[in-house]
Amino acid sequence: MACQRCGFQFNCICAVEPQLQSVADFVLLTHPRECNKDTNTGVLMTRTLPSCRVEMWHRTQPPQALLDQLKNPHYQAWLVFPSDEQHPALPLTLPTATDTKILLIILDATWQEARKIVRKSPWLNQLPRIAITPQYTSSYALRRNQQPGHLCTCEVGIELLNLMHEPQAAQQLQTYFEHFIHTYHADKSGHAK
Repeated sequence: MACQRCGFQFNCICAVEPQLQSVADFVLLTHPRECNKDTNTGVLMTRTLPSCRVEMWHRTQPPQALLDQLKNPHYQAWLVFPSDEQHPALPLTLPTATDTKILLIILDATWQEARKIVRKSPWLNQLPRIAITPQYTSSYALRRNQQPGHLCTCEVGIELLNLMHEPQAAQQLQTYFEHFIHTYHADKSGHAK
């Protein structure tokens, strides 16, 4: 029987799950195809960061709770997505007002699906963009056709924590992510690590 929380049958990783804090709120704008994939690393963020939640993306129905949050003047929202000619990437700036909180929207989808989400969601185009440019190769190899320079959702979260000067949380999430990656293959093969 698989663990209800981590999903692993033979190698439960719940005992190594950290509880993290961040100055930012995170929203994983998740493509419906990602929901039930056991290779989805966004769940690692929702398990460890109480300030991280999932909003489902639907082309014709934007998530109302997120739209309301974007209108709230106490949030400084950013879309984590590469820049283009119309939407240049900006450096992440932390708010100076004490009553303002950063809201980081991460597209939780394959690269092709993420481009579709942005193209078909004009309401996202009003947000400033942060482009993550990793200085390393992704450790994520659980799906085919991974593009060089692309990170999985959890790795994006790790990079964002580092950008917000939260290295301890970033390192703890990195360790948990590595544990997940190493455990995945053994568990799917039907044996303990």
